Amino acid sequence: MNHRQTLEFLLYDWLQAESLSARSRFAEHTRATFDAVLDTCERIAREKYAPFNRLVDTEEPRFDGEKVILPQATHEAYRAYAESGMLSAAQDYDIGGMQLPYTVEAAANSFFALASISINPALLTVGNANLLMAHGSPLQQKVFAHNEFSGRFSGTMCLSEPQAGSSLSDIATRAVPDAQDDASWEQDPLGPRYRLTGHKMWISAGEHELSENIIHLVLAKIPGPDGKLVPGTKGISLFIVPKKLVDTEGRLTGERNDVALAGLNHKLGWRGTSNTLLNFGEGKYPVAGRAGAIGYRVGEPGRGLSYMFHMMNEARIAIGMAATMLGLAGYYASLDYAQNRPQGRPVGEGGKDAAKPPVRIIEHADVRRMLLAQKAYGEGALALNLLCARLVDERYTGTPESAEEARLLLEVLTPIAKSWPSENCLEANSLAIQVHGGYGYTRDFPVEQYWRDNRLNMIHEGTHGIQAMDLLGRKVLMEGGRGLTLLAERMRASAARAQAEPALREPAQALTLALAQIGQATQEAWATGQPSEALANAVPYMQAFGHTVLAWVWLDVALATLRADATLSKAQSAGRMGAMQYFYRYELPKIGAWLQVVRTRDMTCANLPEEAF
Repeated sequence: MNHRQTLEFLLYDWLQAESLSARSRFAEHTRATFDAVLDTCERIAREKYAPFNRLVDTEEPRFDGEKVILPQATHEAYRAYAESGMLSAAQDYDIGGMQLPYTVEAAANSFFALASISINPALLTVGNANLLMAHGSPLQQKVFAHNEFSGRFSGTMCLSEPQAGSSLSDIATRAVPDAQDDASWEQDPLGPRYRLTGHKMWISAGEHELSENIIHLVLAKIPGPDGKLVPGTKGISLFIVPKKLVDTEGRLTGERNDVALAGLNHKLGWRGTSNTLLNFGEGKYPVAGRAGAIGYRVGEPGRGLSYMFHMMNEARIAIGMAATMLGLAGYYASLDYAQNRPQGRPVGEGGKDAAKPPVRIIEHADVRRMLLAQKAYGEGALALNLLCARLVDERYTGTPESAEEARLLLEVLTPIAKSWPSENCLEANSLAIQVHGGYGYTRDFPVEQYWRDNRLNMIHEGTHGIQAMDLLGRKVLMEGGRGLTLLAERMRASAARAQAEPALREPAQALTLALAQIGQATQEAWATGQPSEALANAVPYMQAFGHTVLAWVWLDVALATLRADATLSKAQSAGRMGAMQYFYRYELPKIGAWLQVVRTRDMTCANLPEEAF
């Protein structure tokens, strides 16, 4: 079964994406237009991305003293992607968009992630522009966001700093009004104008020549009346800091902003995308004769972090999809290898018969185990990612009641959508290497690169530990646990439907039991009300929670499989049912061990003295 077949089943048979055409926003679309988008993206990914995946891994970005050099193939891929219209796929027709459902957009973008995950910065550009469409002024939208949607400009998000990492409360980049003797800074048409000074680290696509301009969205603090930065996150504001200054029509003025590349980070994977340390306001490119990068404030002072979370939450779902597609890329590669590599002989009653020819390694039980694990992880994660995309569509185009339910479900599921594929599809990549044996550890085959590329996804856009703390410390508790309650109701409803299918009664019961275990563990983790105790084992909790969510997803997918092919006459139907059975029999039982330390609020790790490590 190929990726296109899997996508079409999940989109149309499971998620009923075609029904979205009944909504006014998507009224001009049909399955034919959705398929045409998939066709276009599949073709561009095949022609402009896949052939150059190894090239962008070996020819890393380099700085020649003036500009960052990327392979020509990267420029061509970026141009093809921009010309396809996918940068503005979900936007309104009147600004050049397609008004495409996000569900279909996410599915279409999966082809690019499968072909070469790091070949262009489209993910960040779209997220940057979407944030401005939600929180920027009309002119900020026109000048910056619209030009990002067209591909003229590209975008970044600048949060982390060398000394602070993920601790955003400790950022030290400051923004002061760009005022001389008057208040003109407040009336700048592009937004209140500030001068920024500071350093930002780990900025993906922070410097390149793929687009005319790079639009940085920068978190910085506005000093208080005493000139000191406000402690914590309350003083953080958000600023648009273009690499090159523009006028109110979006035309380049010819003046460079005071943003300078301090260095390129050399990475384990994702080497096709530049990753940078940027200096803001150091005076290398003075503006109007003065040091300080020009930045235009977005929205109100002190609300920068809440605005940035609009982009971060989008990025977290997208990172989950990136991890998923890397896992599937490894799966497809190792499946092909296993079907074509002869090695070893089966053991019969009399042992191995050396006179017989070797069999293909897919005939060995343990190789099948590793392939089935990859399939269960990768296709399950893809289903989860597309479910979240479907919820995004529901949130913005559904009835008020369904939109509110989608909001609650996304709050709870977003940490899982990012973290579960990042961990388990990385394991899938490890298994893909194992299937290849010694060859998998060489650069003769692509699976080692897939593993290296995927290792990033547990780190960026909020580390694994941060996602776990967010889930157990905030998401399952927020609004009186409404999101968790709603998710549990959805799971129970799927289990009830599955009880009517003889082939699904056993997993339905297992899901019901797992859900009860999650509920009990959540209560017992917080039994003392002490965050230090409750959160000491937040990661095991998230692992168990994620496995339970994936068990639900697989059960629901199995129900859709039986509706479409009750006798499992198609190989892909049997494959999905096999992956579901694998997950329930091999994976779901793991949650007991994870939840044991959560329920007992085990402090083994937290209480070990530092000197004992």
